[in-house]
Parts: sequence; structure tokens; C-alpha cells
Amino acid sequence: MSSLASNAHLQLAAFALGTVGWILCTMSMGIVEWRVWHVSNTTIISSGIAWVGIWKVCFIGYLHVSPGYKELFCHKFSGYDSFIPQEIHAAQGLLLIAMFMGLLGLSATIFALRNVYMGITHKTLITRFFLVGGFFYIFAGLCVLIPVSWNFYSVTHNQSIAFPPSYYMPSSPAAQEPGAAIPIGIIAVILLLLSGTFSISYRFLGTTNTVTKF
Repeated sequence: MSSLASNAHLQLAAFALGTVGWILCTMSMGIVEWRVWHVSNTTIISSGIAWVGIWKVCFIGYLHVSPGYKELFCHKFSGYDSFIPQEIHAAQGLLLIAMFMGLLGLSATIFALRNVYMGITHKTLITRFFLVGGFFYIFAGLCVLIPVSWNFYSVTHNQSIAFPPSYYMPSSPAAQEPGAAIPIGIIAVILLLLSGTFSISYRFLGTTNTVTKF
């Protein structure tokens, strides 16, 4: 048991990093602040700022029934909305895949670590589960990297979105900047890729002295 456990320090770190990375991936998917739009017309968008996420767009506006009272208005995107740009559609699908792949990676790592710390010296089984978990982490990290990079590119190039009139949103902002979801996604990518690398590295460690027990 001590021999196996002494070789699994990186894999324990992989589990910790993978857990945080998976949580951040989930957070970035739910946060609406992917793009921060600054609009010049504040008739409806009273704050002059709107937040464009991958599932909805939100802004703060005044209610006509109660002057001076502000309320957060959100419009949810539908899967059939043709005006949604490709990078947002891609983010919806890829982040769902990343969340599922990350969960599988965590499950595989937990199983392998359980065998290591319980002294179950089945070298092949442990190595394979660390390897599978590592690939899941890396695949999840790449699934987060693509939408984060694509949406960051769209923000830096101030690309427009042709919102329908019912959204009360301009098609182009006066300016836009990356929202909180993008740096959170970048950190998730780094942690998931590191976790995958650490997990896969177990196959290269010296576990030849372990005794296989079926």
C-alpha cells in the first residue's frame, strides 16, 4: 500500500485540480457575463450595460409602472433561435459535454485512488483508470477551451448579434469587453489540462514492484 500511495501524489493533486476545474467549468456555463455590452441608448437599458451569456441576455431597465424602480430583465435563448451566433451555439453544446466528461474523469480518478489507498495492488486496473480519467480531463479542458477562445475572439473584434426587436437589444454595442465567465473558463481549462497530465503520468511511474492481486 505504501509503495502505491507514494507513487500517487500527483494523481491526488490531479483529483483536486480536476474537481476545482470541473466546478469552474460548471460556473462558467451558468454565468451570464460572457460578453459585457456597452450601449449608447439608455432609454430601455438604463444602466447602459447588457450582459450576453450562452443561455440568455440580461440588462437592467426601468419599469414604467413605477418610475425610478429598476429591474433585471432577461431573455432566454431557444435552441431554434437563428440569430444566435455559432460561437454561442458551440459553447452551449461543448460546455455540456465538458461537464459530463469532467464528471467521468473524476469518477475514474476516485476509483483508482480508492484502490491505491486501500492497498488493492492491481497495477493494470489502477493504471488504466488513471489513464482513462486523464483523457477525460484533457477532453473536457479542450471542450472548454474552444468556446472560451471563440467567444473571446468575437468580443475583441466587437462582433454584433442581430437580436429580434422583442429583446430590446441593439444589434451592435458601442463597445464590448469579456465578462467574468471567460477568465473563469480559462482557469478551468488550465486546471483540467494539468489534472489530465498528472493523471496520465501514473503509467510512467515505477510501479513494477507491486503484486497483482485478482
